[in-house]
Amino acid sequence: MRKIATGAAEAGYNLIVIGDASSPSDFALPDCDYYDLDRQHDTGLRFAAICPTHHYARKNIGYLLAIRAGASLILETDDDNLPQPSFWGARTMEAAAPVLRSAGWVNVYRYFTDALIWPRGLPLDAINGPLPRLGPSVDAVDCLIQQGLADGNPDVDAIYRLTLPLPQNFRRDLRVALGSGSWCPFNSQNTCWWPKSYPLLYLPAHRSFRVTDIWRSFIAQRIAWVNDWKILFREPDVLQERNPHDLMRDFQDEIPGYLQNRAICDTLEQLELQSGDDRAAENLRTCYAALVRGGWIKEDELDLLDAWIEDLRSVLPSSTGQ
Repeated sequence: MRKIATGAAEAGYNLIVIGDASSPSDFALPDCDYYDLDRQHDTGLRFAAICPTHHYARKNIGYLLAIRAGASLILETDDDNLPQPSFWGARTMEAAAPVLRSAGWVNVYRYFTDALIWPRGLPLDAINGPLPRLGPSVDAVDCLIQQGLADGNPDVDAIYRLTLPLPQNFRRDLRVALGSGSWCPFNSQNTCWWPKSYPLLYLPAHRSFRVTDIWRSFIAQRIAWVNDWKILFREPDVLQERNPHDLMRDFQDEIPGYLQNRAICDTLEQLELQSGDDRAAENLRTCYAALVRGGWIKEDELDLLDAWIEDLRSVLPSSTGQ
């Protein structure tokens, strides 16, 4: 975290760190805007007042604070990722990359390595699926959400960690963009978001931390389709030195994803969503309501989501229409 803070300060980023009930009471870090639980409650954000403690979804409070501060982009990471120099380089919303459309489930990691490896959240029966051929790069592709890969101990599921070798590294000379009809989970560990996509940052609180960012990624992809935004997977620019985990506990927490990710995305595909930047929050609620109807998320999630949308409207510039 010291390296993240130093790098952020040198690159001109404002670093926001969100604590939880288990965070040390004396936490202090130079070049860091730290929010413990009391300070989170003092923000006046309704979501901060009702979000459960001991949950990764408290990261939503950090997103809202960054948006309220006028962030022109949000670059998120976790405390066990060591940024490489390129992590702090200039970022643009437009990218040059081959675009995959109507490809179904895509194991994007396989474009970046010859190793048998897959991202956390990919349905198990899609691991060895056919890999669509990449066409030529397309200039100026709108990629409002960009997933950077991680070398060393990348984001894979517990089944991989229990059975296959680490560390693994990825090639650095490639980017891949997914368009409508193409699915691949992305995580919250090395992801960049531009303002039009900010409503889609929402992490559900009534799922485990091994599932919450994956289900967020599916909803974000589905909403991106109606606006013709692409999801960019880009070269690794962090080295993950993973915090200690109980892998069997991770496996248990990931079971809902192993069993339900494909059905969730099938349901999302069938929804009628509205195009337009001003419909992102409305589309978000439509997607979560569908997950509640399907029994994948508790109905209590909608109360949290409504608080998120209310706070979002209070912190976003009025010109966004959100």
